Amino acid sequence: MSSGDLLNIEPLDLKFPFELKKQISCSIHLSNNTENHVAFKVKTTNPKKYCVRPNTGIVFPRSTSDVIVTMQAQKEAPSDMQCKDKFLLQSVVASAVTNPKDITQEMFNKEEGRVVDECKLKVVYLPPPSPPSPVAEGSEEGSSPKESMKDNGHQNGSEAKSVISRLMAEKASALKQSNRLRQELELVKHDMTRSRSGGISFILVIVVGFLGIFLGYILKRS
Repeated sequence: MSSGDLLNIEPLDLKFPFELKKQISCSIHLSNNTENHVAFKVKTTNPKKYCVRPNTGIVFPRSTSDVIVTMQAQKEAPSDMQCKDKFLLQSVVASAVTNPKDITQEMFNKEEGRVVDECKLKVVYLPPPSPPSPVAEGSEEGSSPKESMKDNGHQNGSEAKSVISRLMAEKASALKQSNRLRQELELVKHDMTRSRSGGISFILVIVVGFLGIFLGYILKRS
């Protein structure tokens, strides 16, 4: 900020985020902390490149005013991103009846008895703003694809563990039943051996055959 006798000026560096083929604007804030009406005029070393609105005006006592500086769209960027353009803001005390249309160049001529404040402003190019980060497609409600894959993998793993546990339980049950059938078959054979008749009855043959078929089915399934 420049704190002159008449106006406080902010900023002293006019910063433009440089982009090709695009108009860029920045503002100059003027503060009049005196009891006088202050007339101002803005000049530049490159008038074809910049548009200043307003380039002349009146700042009332204890008031503020803004000046908008617009850089025209540029076709080429400087190799070193340095700019040599300058601005000069002049200010003088004006009468209370002066309006912006009455401001002339002669009011800012340095003559005996007239105080003309001058403030030089320089132009600074800034790199253009960075584009926003792209959002990954396919994400829903803030979840990323990696998170979705992780959730699906966890769900599939849980289902696989459940199936394996169920199959292991069925296999254990089948083996238990198979062992019980073997024991019953051994008892039948033992009873047949101890039979008084020394022969095998037709009913026992049917029972042994049935148990053999059932045992084979259980073992095959396990």
